[in-house]
Amino acid sequence: MKKVVSISLGSSKRDHAATLALMDQTFTLQRIGTDGDLGKMIHLIREYDGKVDAFGLGGMDLYIQAVDRRYTIRDAQKVAAAARLTPIVDGSGLKNTLERRVVQYLLKESAVLEGTKKILVVSAMDRFGLAQGLEQAGCEMRYGDLIFILNLPIPLKSLYTLAFIARLLVPVIRLLPFQMIYPTGEQQERSRPRYPRFFQEADIIAGDFHFIKRYMPAKLPGKTIITNTVTRSDVELLREKGVKTLVTTTPEIEGRSFGTNVMEAMLVAYSGSKKELQQVEYDRLLHELDFKPRVLNL
Repeated sequence: MKKVVSISLGSSKRDHAATLALMDQTFTLQRIGTDGDLGKMIHLIREYDGKVDAFGLGGMDLYIQAVDRRYTIRDAQKVAAAARLTPIVDGSGLKNTLERRVVQYLLKESAVLEGTKKILVVSAMDRFGLAQGLEQAGCEMRYGDLIFILNLPIPLKSLYTLAFIARLLVPVIRLLPFQMIYPTGEQQERSRPRYPRFFQEADIIAGDFHFIKRYMPAKLPGKTIITNTVTRSDVELLREKGVKTLVTTTPEIEGRSFGTNVMEAMLVAYSGSKKELQQVEYDRLLHELDFKPRVLNL
C-alpha cells in the first residue's frame, strides 16, 4: 500500500482521509491542514519525510504560472525544501494536463460549453491550463487576477494581456508573504464578496474553489462552477446559492474531490518516481487510469 499525504496551509476543518484502489495498487490519501501556520507545515513535512511515498503541497502553490514563464513563490519554496527524501508536488504539473483534458471532455461529453459562454476565471495564473483550454474553445473570457489578487476591478480579456502584466508584477508578488496572495487558514472559511458584478455577468465561474468561495456573492442563480477541491458542505453551499451545475476537475472519492496536489502526488507515487513527472507522463497516466471530471447537476 502506498501513502500520500497532503500538508496544507489551509483550514484543518477540511481534513480528510481515504483509501483508493487504482489498477494494481492501493493508496491511502490524507490531508492535514495547518490553519495558515508555515512553521507547522515545515515541521510535519520533516516528520513524514521518507515515511510516505509522496507529498502534496496543499493550500499554496509552489509556482506562479505567468503564461509563458514560471516563477517560484518564496514562502512555498521554503516549505518544499523541508522534503529531502520524499517527492513533493503542488499540483501545478497536473493542472496543466488534467484541466486541458477536462475542457475537451466537456466539449465532447456534455452541454456545459455549448454556445458562446461568458467565463470568469478567478485567477488564470493559478489555473493556466484551464484558462488556455477555455480560451481556445472559443469562450468569451474574463480573467480575475487583478480583481482578486490585487483588488483592482479590472478584468483582463486575454492571456496575452495577462502575460504582459504578469512580467511586470509577478517578480514582486512572488516575494510577498503567501497570506497576502491567497486565502489561508481561517480566511478560507470567511466570505468577503468582492465585485459581484463580475460573477453575475458570467455564465461560468472557473478556477480555484477557495478564491471562488471567499469572493462570490450571496446568490449565483443558474451559474456553472468549474473548480477543484470541494467537500459535501461546499456542494450544499453552492446549491443554496442557486448554482445549476458543478464540475470538479478531479474525480469524486468518498464524497469529495481531492485537490490537484493530492492527485499529482498520487500519480508520482503510482509511477514510483522520486520527483515530479513531465507533462507527457501525466497525460499517459491520466489516459491509462481513465480519470474523468465529475459533472453534478444541483
